[in-house]
Amino acid sequence: MKKKPFMPNQQAQYALWHDNIKTTATVAVPGVTAADVTAIAADNAAIHAKLTVANAADKAASSAHADLNAAIATSKTHARPMIKNVKNNAAYTVPQGKLMGIEGPDDPTDMTQEAPSLNANPKTSGVVEVGFNKMLAEGVHVQSMRDGDAGFTFLASETHSPYVDNRPLLVAGKPETRHYRAVFFIGKAEIGLMSDVVSIVAQP
Repeated sequence: MKKKPFMPNQQAQYALWHDNIKTTATVAVPGVTAADVTAIAADNAAIHAKLTVANAADKAASSAHADLNAAIATSKTHARPMIKNVKNNAAYTVPQGKLMGIEGPDDPTDMTQEAPSLNANPKTSGVVEVGFNKMLAEGVHVQSMRDGDAGFTFLASETHSPYVDNRPLLVAGKPETRHYRAVFFIGKAEIGLMSDVVSIVAQP
């Protein structure tokens, strides 16, 4: 049976999980080396340094969250092989794994290769409800293009489906075609692939 990931996906929860790894992954644990401990400590310091910067930044500081995601990604390249060694060690026990936070259901989902699925439902007065899935992301960045637009532009950052597009019609009383697409985000950084385009006719 496949298991879900033991590593949290969201940044704050991952930082707490990594704090626990830093505390519990000692050379006394079979499979953990002194080099592992050093790398984990350095990664933990980097994560918290970036997290402090990210938390202090406003919504426009997307680069800080991108840096944090990069630090988390780097830490995973160190944590995963160490955890594999721990689990493959003959002395490994499930209680030890639970203490370290590395026991849990697996899920092979790779968010860098996933795209949102969208649907659009026209209401009255130009309102359109855009439904979406989040998978393991925090939400989606919605883009839109409508009659007369040169291309897609950012419309909204949404964490709960559906997103309600309540822009008035370009010409009062005249239906218009609107196109929507979206991409996942975690923190302030986008992740994964752009969704397929969903088109709908907004009604008066």
